[in-house]
Amino acid sequence: MDRYAIAPIVQRPDLTTRLNHVDAFIAATKAEFREGGQRAFYRHRDSKGDGDFIQMPERNLFTGTATSTPTESFESTRLHELTHWSGADHRLAREFGRFGDKAYSFEELVAEFSAAFLCAELGITNTPRADHAQYIANWLEVLKGDNKAILTAASFATRAVDYLVGLQPATAPDADPARPAKDGIAEQVAPKGPR
Repeated sequence: MDRYAIAPIVQRPDLTTRLNHVDAFIAATKAEFREGGQRAFYRHRDSKGDGDFIQMPERNLFTGTATSTPTESFESTRLHELTHWSGADHRLAREFGRFGDKAYSFEELVAEFSAAFLCAELGITNTPRADHAQYIANWLEVLKGDNKAILTAASFATRAVDYLVGLQPATAPDADPARPAKDGIAEQVAPKGPR
């Protein structure tokens, strides 16, 4: 019988750049992040009280795309999942639905808009990324009969961003840490116009 030698596992290099200000923003939310596996997701709290955490693949698995750097891919994924975390029943109480249904599709739009808003505000990327647009277009296809879906999702994304900003430590000595700034981040980066 022939013996086969299994090649040693070569650790993939981490192509991302650590952004301390983004780490601090996320840490201030007190969301629980776990690392491992191949997928990023938010695990809802179940009836036993288990869950309510964000699962992320290791940083070094993020290699970027034709339109985003490894850092942009990693950070936008963290912020997308953090937005799902914000929608839990004991936070902003958004409806999540089941994979592929309208509620699920709508929640994906909210999370991706929020991630785009936060990427701009936190300086992760200052240019619109085709990745965000492609992802949003995919979920809009499921909601194609709902003419207000994109506007409603952008509004919910604004609330999610303001909620996450409201979890940040106050910078002014007289600021109320429980309330977001008068002009929340999403208000600053969202398209202006009638609401």
